[in-house]
Amino acid sequence: MRIAIASDHAGYRYKEAIKAHLAELGHEAVDFGTDSELSVDYPTFVRPAALAVAAGDCERVIVFGGSGNGEAMTANRVHGVRCALCWNETCARLARQHNDANGLSLGQRLVSLEMAILIVDVWLETPFEAGRHRRRIEAIDAVE
Repeated sequence: MRIAIASDHAGYRYKEAIKAHLAELGHEAVDFGTDSELSVDYPTFVRPAALAVAAGDCERVIVFGGSGNGEAMTANRVHGVRCALCWNETCARLARQHNDANGLSLGQRLVSLEMAILIVDVWLETPFEAGRHRRRIEAIDAVE
């Protein structure tokens, strides 16, 4: 799978670790930056990564920050992106099963790296259940 990734300075370490993890799993990570822990504005990096999903250049997007809140908000401003902020594997599983989340946001200051890797794995492996959830996704996507 081709996955866009992006972070600000507060999520940089996890972005790099998850990028390596994705490669180990056989996925292609397309890195939209940032490239250090120097302070930056997250929309500069997150928006282009989310736009890659909307354009069909990448299948999914993972974004990282200190809390992940601003990154999720930025990604969700892009039509067709449904980015879930997750703190545990249950949240990641439900985001995929019920919400067909094609975006994942993680807060480096809120979860351990081990938990972040587990969240990513669950999010990657869990299929969308469709059924009654499909009309809700269509309603979300019809907003913009």
